[in-house]
Amino acid sequence: MDVDAIRGTALGTAPVPLSVLDLVTVGSGYTAHRALRTSVEIAQLAERRGFHRHWVAEHHSMPGVASSAPAVILAHLAAHTSRIRLGSGGVMLPNHAPLVIAEQFGTLEAMAPGRVDLGLGRAPGTDGATAAALRRGLHEGADDFPQLLAELTRFLDDDFPDGHPYARIHAVPGPVQGPAGRPPIWLLGSSGFSARLAGTLGLPFAFAHHFSAANTVPALDLYRDSFRPSAVLDAPYALIGVSALAADDEREARRQTLTNALSMVRLRTGRPGLVPTPEEAEAHQFSALEREFVDSWLANVISGTAEEVRAGLDDLQKRTGADELMLTANAHGPSVRVRSYDLIADAYALPTEA
Repeated sequence: MDVDAIRGTALGTAPVPLSVLDLVTVGSGYTAHRALRTSVEIAQLAERRGFHRHWVAEHHSMPGVASSAPAVILAHLAAHTSRIRLGSGGVMLPNHAPLVIAEQFGTLEAMAPGRVDLGLGRAPGTDGATAAALRRGLHEGADDFPQLLAELTRFLDDDFPDGHPYARIHAVPGPVQGPAGRPPIWLLGSSGFSARLAGTLGLPFAFAHHFSAANTVPALDLYRDSFRPSAVLDAPYALIGVSALAADDEREARRQTLTNALSMVRLRTGRPGLVPTPEEAEAHQFSALEREFVDSWLANVISGTAEEVRAGLDDLQKRTGADELMLTANAHGPSVRVRSYDLIADAYALPTEA
């Protein structure tokens, strides 16, 4: 496999490659149609400004996001871009039969050869009741994740051994149709399980710093300590997802990030909804417990002017040694999110391509 499909190249004055994690957020007063249109706008901006990849994440039964079907969204993004890498950050493997994922991402690879990443997670991407509705007995939990991963890899490579029950089953599009590339597999995680597994298998690793910041350094250390060279990588490669929002002034940035914090409060207390407006977030009377959560959440969001965000990202990269930073800009309004990525690109002097 081409290692360049995994490792990015830093541009401008960025210390490492910069990428985008898009949760396709739906703000109050907006629609899923508008959120998906914004995803295209962000992907096109990211491509034009030299971001390395644009990933979307699988979530379910959350009114504030419209990314329940990553493969469908990625096909749409592929039709509206030409160079940027596209991928899942991630597909929740226990929610699906491995053959289905191999077929979906084989199709994406055929649509956009050499541009597709397959990031896999083992969480459900939702609550327990919704997970049960999704799986309907398909997989009871995440304990069999390594076995599911091995099966998926076999389908992608079309190399089940003779005598295996699936030896005559082919994921198409795929290798059975002739020589072709296949999406590189990434393991995603917010704890040590996937970090250790990614290291043992010699796979690239993506850590969810944006919602599990306390575990970032321990997980990356575990990944690097566990790493064994493979046909995929000869050395560890780790990116981290970072919540980062830049605005034209510091107050506006803080105001916008509060909308996501309130949205998370509602999600964590079983009241998920559309992302609230800044005015709604400012007017909300937070309880003591809610305020404690919000303060903790915002402590891990890098926000402010473009230069302040750049300084925060540079410091985070130095502290973690991350090989790539994947930025997620979560706010109520579509234009705010698009503007944030443009401002960060300017702060790092990323080139603008025609």
